[in-house]
Amino acid sequence: MIELKNLCKSFEDKDVLKDINFKFEDGKTNLIIGQSGSGKTVLMKNLVGLLEPTSGEVLYDGRNFVQMSKKEKVLMRREMGMIFQAAALFDSLSVLENVMFPLDMFSTMNYRERVKRAQECLARVKLLDAENKFPGEISGGMQKRVAIARAIVLNPKYLFCDEPNSGLDPKTSLVIDDLLSGITKDFGITTIINTHDMNSVMGIGDNIIFIHKGQKEWEGNKDEIVDSTNKRLNDFIFASDLFKKVKEVAQEEEIKHGHIPGATV
Repeated sequence: MIELKNLCKSFEDKDVLKDINFKFEDGKTNLIIGQSGSGKTVLMKNLVGLLEPTSGEVLYDGRNFVQMSKKEKVLMRREMGMIFQAAALFDSLSVLENVMFPLDMFSTMNYRERVKRAQECLARVKLLDAENKFPGEISGGMQKRVAIARAIVLNPKYLFCDEPNSGLDPKTSLVIDDLLSGITKDFGITTIINTHDMNSVMGIGDNIIFIHKGQKEWEGNKDEIVDSTNKRLNDFIFASDLFKKVKEVAQEEEIKHGHIPGATV
């Protein structure tokens, strides 16, 4: 679990994150959502140590990441996996070699063990038959799956995903969501996903934090979000006609079954 306590981040005289408290839970897909410029990316950078908080704490299973020494932070980062928005694969390396790269850098395995582990991860994302191809020879969705395999190859406790569905078609996005959700639950990983994809929110949002102008505006899960009375959240989630219709249908179903949203008994 990763816990934020009174997290603040400022750049000169501008407050970007303001007194955020939240728990990213083990074995769940934890989503950070909000409009562009709300502070989502800054929040994730504080989580992984690319930025230093102005004040507050970032606790990894009770360990204060902010107060760790450089050596301790290096060791801590070995427990983290990262999936970048653009996959960030090495064009000159094969799919297998891309997945092996973290093992080459940080593990004490011999070559045969590293190959076996990389192949296990490629099999997990259903890409073992593409191990000898190069990134330029596979689709964008396949590249994201390779990135997932590379991110889990060191058995991370914490998995960070920056807009993993960016640039993908809806069907492929569902494949990526299912993979991330399955891996998270199978291995008990603390997965944090920074996303604009409302299909991801409705599909795999086990634990959600909504950031508005640098502050935590709402927290909950995919089931609770439809019934939220938070106007800013509703304006964000139901900005499109499609999702407005989703909410209307959900409310009609609740009324049909005798529950009126917002009513008390």
